[in-house]
Amino acid sequence: MKEQRVAVIGYGMWGRNIVRNFYNLNVLDTVCDLDDESLKTVKEQFPGVKVTKDFSDIINNPDITGVAVVTPSHTHFKIVKAMLEAGKNVYVEKPISTVAEEAKVLTELAEAKNLVLMVDHLLLYHPAVNRLKMLIEEGVLGDLVYAQSDRLNVNYHKNDRSVMWDLAPHDVSMIAYVTGKNPVKIISAIGCSSEKNNIMDITHLGIEFEDGLTAHISDSWITPQKHVMLLIRGTKATAIFDDTAPTDKLKVYDNFKPANTQNYALDYLEIEPLKLACQHFVNCCASGQKARSDGANGYEVVSILEEAEKIMLGAKVEDLNKKDFALSRMKV
Repeated sequence: MKEQRVAVIGYGMWGRNIVRNFYNLNVLDTVCDLDDESLKTVKEQFPGVKVTKDFSDIINNPDITGVAVVTPSHTHFKIVKAMLEAGKNVYVEKPISTVAEEAKVLTELAEAKNLVLMVDHLLLYHPAVNRLKMLIEEGVLGDLVYAQSDRLNVNYHKNDRSVMWDLAPHDVSMIAYVTGKNPVKIISAIGCSSEKNNIMDITHLGIEFEDGLTAHISDSWITPQKHVMLLIRGTKATAIFDDTAPTDKLKVYDNFKPANTQNYALDYLEIEPLKLACQHFVNCCASGQKARSDGANGYEVVSILEEAEKIMLGAKVEDLNKKDFALSRMKV
C-alpha cells in the first residue's frame, strides 16, 4: 500500500488547524501559501515540512497523494479541478463551490478518475452528532417532524459573500446526515446586512427535507454570545445537541413528561472532530473508498443554498419551487 503524503494549500485561520492535524497524523508533506510570514511559521512549528508559494510544485510532486484546499470559496473550483486532473485526492474546505454546476463538474471528475473528493462538512465526523444519528436510527425519537439549527457567533473576517455560504453548509449537511433525509426544496430564505452592504451577515432558511420534514436554519456573524445548537423533534422525543456546552452536549427529552431528560447511554469519545475528519480522508485515500462527505454530498448542499440565495436576491419563490430537486440532484 502506497504511503500517504498530504499537501495543504492555504495557511489561514482554518488552514492552520488542517496543517496541525495532518502533521500530527505523520502525513504532512508540503504547505503552500502566498504569505512569507506564514511559510516562515510553518517551517518553525512543523520541522521537516516543505513550503512553497507555487501550487504547481504540488502538482508535479509524485509523492503527494492527497491535497487539502483551504482557500477562499471562490477559488475552490480552479484549484480542486487542477489537483484532480493531476491525479491527486482532494480534501476541500466547505463549501465545495458556491456554484452547483461547478460542484457537479468536480464530483464527476473525481468519479471518472477514481479519486477521493472529500468536503469538509466537519460535523458529520463529530462524535455527538454520530451518537444522535444512532439514536434516530434506533427509533428513540420516533418519526421525525422538525429540525432546527442555530449557528450564531461573531466573525470579524467576512471572506465569503454571505454568512449563509460560510456556515449553512454545516447545518444542511448535518441535518441531512443525522436524519437520513435529503433536502427537497426551499420554503423561505431571508437575509440581512447589518452594515447595509451586499454581504448578508444574518440569514434564515426554511427547508423541506424528504418525507415532509421541515427544518429552520439561522446563521449569524454578528451575535456577541456564541450559540450553536441543533434540535431534532420526533413524535416520541426531542434531541438537543449543544456544541457550546462544555459537557453533556447531547440530551434527549421525553415529549410528554415536562423537564424529563431520558436516561439513554449518551457516552461518546471526546475526540476533536477535525482530527477524525483528517484521519477519515487519509483512510479513504489508502483504501479508495468514498468519503462520508464526498463530492455528491457537497453538490447536494450547494444546490439547495444556491436556490436559497436566489430567493434572498429577489427571485420569485413560486418560480423557484417549480424546480424538481429530486430530478436535478445527484443522489448521495
